[in-house]
Amino acid sequence: MSLNEPYFTSDYIDPIDIVEHLAEFNAWEFDRVAADQIAMRVDAQWRSYSVTLAWCGGDETLRLVCTFEMEPPEERMGELYELLNAMNDQSWLGAFSYWRDEKLMVYRSGLPLDGDQMAAPEQIDRMIEEALSNAERFYPAIQLVCWANRAPKDAMQVAIAETYGTA
Repeated sequence: MSLNEPYFTSDYIDPIDIVEHLAEFNAWEFDRVAADQIAMRVDAQWRSYSVTLAWCGGDETLRLVCTFEMEPPEERMGELYELLNAMNDQSWLGAFSYWRDEKLMVYRSGLPLDGDQMAAPEQIDRMIEEALSNAERFYPAIQLVCWANRAPKDAMQVAIAETYGTA
């Protein structure tokens, strides 16, 4: 089944409707929080992620936030921030940050749709896939820095090394 099968019959396709269709297609748990926002839970190899997409009409941007809970040791925060900088150097379509008060690791990205442009299902699917693949890619490095006391530079080698097969 193609992501852009004719499920939508009007000329305008609401991007959140597309996300809802993608969530159904992938059998992800989701909640249509509001007409312009959807929250999903996506299970992956390392953990489950909370993925929220929201349409912001004011700046005509589809915003994505992918999070997972994390409470790193206070004494490792400097190394975590150094790691975040290195992770962001390797992330072209979005950026990571750590929301300390909420105890959340966050990956954010946006899809500008100025001038009444419409998002294609493939664009939104790529947005979500990029967020999840980056979260999965860097999760082991985060663990190594925060709980195995590894240096950020060493931990990044795990994230940027190509892997073949599974252990």
